[in-house]
Amino acid sequence: MSNPYAGEVALIVDGERQVLKLTLGALAELEAALRVDTLVALTERFEAGRFCSRDIITVLVAGLRGGGWRGTAADLACAEVAGGPMAAARAAAELLARAFSLPDEGVV
Repeated sequence: MSNPYAGEVALIVDGERQVLKLTLGALAELEAALRVDTLVALTERFEAGRFCSRDIITVLVAGLRGGGWRGTAADLACAEVAGGPMAAARAAAELLARAFSLPDEGVV
């Protein structure tokens, strides 16, 4: 089970449940990899729906690594994500949101 208070999000990748978490180092890598000056700009990009599949993969790989996964972006690009692209996009957006806010009461 993922812990929203710790910023964690769960995602099924290749049939295995993974827990994703954005560490400070992962956030710094995201800024550089996605060519944004601030994390606010990255979050706004997702909120406005101005993201692409590369953005989703980059955010998910950072979160997966924060959760202990040792794969690469190429590994994730070839992986089966339960729920497909929409679930992947939702998980990436949720991961960013949880990195900067407390979850609503009752969220598990």
